[in-house]
Amino acid sequence: MTTDCSLTVVGSINADITATTSRLPAAGETVGGGRLSRSPGGKGANQAAAAARLGARTRMIGAVGRDSDGRAMLEALRAAGVRTDDIAEATAETGTALIMVDAAGENQIAVCEGANASVSLAGIEFGADEAVLTQLEIPLDLIVELAQRVPGFLAVNAAPARPLPAEVVDRADLIIVNETEYCRLPQLQTGQLVAVTYGAKGSALLQKGEQIAFAEAVESTPVSAVGAGDAYCAALTIGLISGLAPERALRAANAVGAAAVEVASAQPELDVFETYLSAVD
Repeated sequence: MTTDCSLTVVGSINADITATTSRLPAAGETVGGGRLSRSPGGKGANQAAAAARLGARTRMIGAVGRDSDGRAMLEALRAAGVRTDDIAEATAETGTALIMVDAAGENQIAVCEGANASVSLAGIEFGADEAVLTQLEIPLDLIVELAQRVPGFLAVNAAPARPLPAEVVDRADLIIVNETEYCRLPQLQTGQLVAVTYGAKGSALLQKGEQIAFAEAVESTPVSAVGAGDAYCAALTIGLISGLAPERALRAANAVGAAAVEVASAQPELDVFETYLSAVD
């Protein structure tokens, strides 16, 4: 998949603290033998890093704290090729995600929003030829403001799932959810274009509730699902705004998601994607 497009990601930036264990604990249970790691994350930052590594001219709008985590998150985004000029420094601490991952790649995540609650569009301008991708780890009021202000293509990853104002559903050119989120948000049946992921079964595009395209999943060996959906969102948005036909855009996004799920990092390096994408081009 090749691209020549501009994408702005508005969203969360987190430090991911991950414990990898043989299995996830039940409520009230302690599971020992874990391995601890710390890495850059946040749905917004993950999507921005993936978009830049897939070739889009990418800038990030978000907020970090004035702490070591904030500096590390900015360095990681810059290393991925993301413009960080519009990332604010907040008085709150950098957002943090506490993650548990089992041997099959399944996860449990608790997010402490921190500086993400301070994300603002004050002084930000959007061009008519600039696509915008956002998620729901930032205040919902900000999503509504994007729906009002973005003149170009607007994509919303409606995760974590929560009801969206009708004006956002009506305005969004693309809404991306997984199967569970789609079931929890019946309002999406009226969406202009909704992408639904079905895990190992693939993903589909729906127009006003009617399926218009479907692509089978790419076989993979899961290591961690953290960040895989974010890489998928970036790839699908880029594919559609670059003019790929719906089925081909889905196939490319499925390939990127499959590549991302095979590594522990929520922000995989570009070479992780290359083999998968060569099968799509």
